[in-house]
Amino acid sequence: MAISASMVKELRDRTGLGMMECKKALKEAGGDVEKAIEDLRKASGLKAAKKAGRTAAEGLLAVRGSASVATMVEVNSETDFVARDDGFKGFVSDVCVAAEAQGSDDVAALLANGIEAQREALVQKIGENISVRRIARLEAPVTGFYLHSTGRIGVLVGLEGGSEELARDVAMHIAAVNPRVAKPEDMPEDVVEAEKGIIKAQPDMEGKPAEIVEKMMVGRIRKFLAENSLVEQAFVKNPELTVGKLLKEAGADITGFIRFEVGEGIEKEETDFAAEVAAQVQGSK
Repeated sequence: MAISASMVKELRDRTGLGMMECKKALKEAGGDVEKAIEDLRKASGLKAAKKAGRTAAEGLLAVRGSASVATMVEVNSETDFVARDDGFKGFVSDVCVAAEAQGSDDVAALLANGIEAQREALVQKIGENISVRRIARLEAPVTGFYLHSTGRIGVLVGLEGGSEELARDVAMHIAAVNPRVAKPEDMPEDVVEAEKGIIKAQPDMEGKPAEIVEKMMVGRIRKFLAENSLVEQAFVKNPELTVGKLLKEAGADITGFIRFEVGEGIEKEETDFAAEVAAQVQGSK
């Protein structure tokens, strides 16, 4: 498989390694960026790579909430220019109001209930594809939410006890730090097993007695879980406290959270317009 410059750049951005090392790793992984990262971690003890920075779609999030229910929607556009359009912003707000009233995360039902006609009219007016991608709904004794000023990152938080203000503070933390799970015990077993495999394959494990490897493994897995679990993380507004301690002092407990980031998980083709124009000029000769 041919290794493109964009693939090398993504791996460099996510690992901080040199271009030639990234290119070699991609060749050995058959062009699979995630496999290349895993292989690099096994071979060199590379720390967890950053998440891919590219988003696959533009658009906005909208959030609404009451004391015990919070709703969030993602609506995508093809370009950031359209995402800044007042008509598009108004449509996203309407989608969120309708989703809150509907009381479920069923996008198809929402579209069938009048939103599709509104979407089609906006597409005709703007001349760009627009899609209602997803709805999140969270119910808890206490809910709170946070929407970043860009409208591209949003979080819903549910608490048992505490206050809406506390839930919002926790939501702000989640937006900034992006934990994988609420508590260490919530981490999926397959993720833990994959991390164990990576740790065992690291160079400093080679040749050590099994009991030493096991002790090191326990410590590193504990650290991995702490770094990726909300309640174990240092609270962004007061690093002297963990989020778990913050909640405990307020007589609260986390029941769940949902974090959206616009375009996450969708592949988007990147176009080199200069190269495209050059190719067209060359072809016209």
